[in-house]
Order: sequence, then C-alpha cells, then structure tokens
Amino acid sequence: MYKKFFKRILDFSISLVALILLSPVIVTLIILLLFANGGKPFFFQKRPGKNTKIFTIIKFKTMRDPKNNESELINQEQRITKVGAFIRKTSLDELLQLVNVLKGDMSLIGPRPLLIEYLPLYNKEQARRHMVKPGITGWAQVNGRTALSWNERFAHDVWYVDHLSFYNDLRILLKTIQKIFNREAMSSIEQASFSLWDGNS
Repeated sequence: MYKKFFKRILDFSISLVALILLSPVIVTLIILLLFANGGKPFFFQKRPGKNTKIFTIIKFKTMRDPKNNESELINQEQRITKVGAFIRKTSLDELLQLVNVLKGDMSLIGPRPLLIEYLPLYNKEQARRHMVKPGITGWAQVNGRTALSWNERFAHDVWYVDHLSFYNDLRILLKTIQKIFNREAMSSIEQASFSLWDGNS
C-alpha cells in the first residue's frame, strides 16, 4: 500500500511544502548564479527514471560552461564557480529536484538517477535499480556515497528496491538530514560527477 499509494502522496506533499518554505533560498541562489554563470542559473540533463523512462532533471548550475579550448569532462573541477562550490558543499544543488518530485519524475527517496550512457553497461542485477523511481537521496548516499565503489553503490540501490518501505524511507531521510548538517560531510565537494563509470567497477 505504501509503495503504490502513500509514497507518492508523501512525495508530492513534502516537496510542495519544501518548495514553498525554501522559496527565499531558491530565489537568492538563482540571483547569485545569474551573475556567476553569465545568466544561466539552471542545469538541465536527460536521465533515466523508473523503467528507464527518460526525463529531464533540473539542478542549480554550479559550473561555468567550458571555453573553446577546454574539455567538457577533464576540466570540470576547474570550472566550478565559488558560488557553485558552496552550493555543492551544502547540497543545495539538489533543491530544484523537488520540482522533479512534484512532477512525478522522481521520489524523495530512491536510487540516484545516473547518466543515460550507463544504461547499456548495467548487468541484469544492476539494472533492477530502475524498478523504482529515482530519488534525491537514497540508501547508497547515506551508506558511504562517494567512498563506495560503483558496484557497491549499485548493490545498495538494488537492496533498496527489495526493501522499499515507509520505515526504510524514514531512516534514509533522517540519515540524509544528519549528513547535511555534519561538518565532515560538508567539508568536501562530491567527486562522483568527475568519475565516470566504465562498467567495470
């Protein structure tokens, strides 16, 4: 009952209230990023959702666009703006995904939506992570996050699919809040976006 009905009600209700309460923060970040990114405060990218249905994820744009002589991937770390670095450290770049939750593309809790390019690389077990909606935070994020290998992250994602419940969602939500306010967790920029998966580890 929770998985098929109440989870969506909670996702919609919580994301709507959160967007309203956090609107002053969101507007402030938009203004700051308008200046930091040359008038481009938002980042849009296609990601696979439940049953690999493609949707457009929205995040705050934390990197300036590469110059003509720069690589899109190699220079990602150098392209993070000062405002963007702060937003990433505090996980504020995830705020706009509440819009995706409101629309029904994502859930508050679930496996993180990864790149479309990874879809052909998953084995049968790893691909099961797409049996549920992707989330803003998930079991892998509160159990090691970037310290985990890719295979370990996928194993956590599949564990969540098999153990989806209100109790586990509540555990993940509380652990996520704890990590956001943990000084150690906030002290470094997440490196996952700089380390692409090649299907082997």
